[in-house]
Amino acid sequence: MVRRRRKTSSSDEVHKFHLHLVSDATGTTLLGLARACTAQFEGIDPVQKFWPLIRTQRQLERVIKKIEDNPGPVIFTMVDNNLRKRLQERCEELGIPAVPVLDPIIRSFSSYLGLHAKGIPGLQHAMDDTYFRRVEAVDFAMRFDDGKHMESGLPEADVILVGVSRTSKTPTSIFLARRGIKCANIPLVPGVPVDEEKFSYEHPLYVGLVTSPKRLVQIRRNRLNANGEGHSLIEDNDYLDHEKIEDEVRSARKIFSRHGWPVIDVTKRSIEETAAEILALLQNRGDNEKSS
Repeated sequence: MVRRRRKTSSSDEVHKFHLHLVSDATGTTLLGLARACTAQFEGIDPVQKFWPLIRTQRQLERVIKKIEDNPGPVIFTMVDNNLRKRLQERCEELGIPAVPVLDPIIRSFSSYLGLHAKGIPGLQHAMDDTYFRRVEAVDFAMRFDDGKHMESGLPEADVILVGVSRTSKTPTSIFLARRGIKCANIPLVPGVPVDEEKFSYEHPLYVGLVTSPKRLVQIRRNRLNANGEGHSLIEDNDYLDHEKIEDEVRSARKIFSRHGWPVIDVTKRSIEETAAEILALLQNRGDNEKSS
């Protein structure tokens, strides 16, 4: 057996390699794990090959042929023992790692619970109550995006995001909806007052989103350029005036402080990080309500 070794490279050389993601389901878990792992290494350029919904021997053999043509590490999530064994044996022959990424977690759960895993491909994507709750949440986020339809329905929200324009309210709402969280968002627009009632519902968790004025100018300018606005219109636009934007952010913070809402600064945060913090806030509120 001949193992392929990484060549020693100079500090400024980018190491390219193939990374194969093999799943018997949609592969969403693998994509996230691959992104998290490769982000830990500098100077690499993985050529990612994605092989979802691999559930038969014939499908697997086609994937193995692709791996043979472009050898590289394999990470997989498959529950069929015969398919797993075939993939791991062939990777061993090729001298490349094949990592069943969910195995340690499932083994730990099985040991703790005293139960065996079901071993059904794609079970996390079953059309159960959780699935339909996610679908309903996405529909909710779209209906109540950017302050639309505020006259009714907002009290049903789990989360209401409030912030000035371009603070990632919409993508954060959609991301949370994919977790089954009903999320609406309300924009704070200069000269456009919001009925105080919309800030006073009992059930939703209100979260204020802010970012630095400098970052807002940059994002808004890029947005106008992408929309094909003329240069002179951009330069004379209050939407981009740094002092006015500072006033917007200060006014927003005053609203958040007056209501005692948690505030998240999204200047250097990804959508995923912002959503994760909101989920933690929801969990803490739920824990506090149970203990009271």
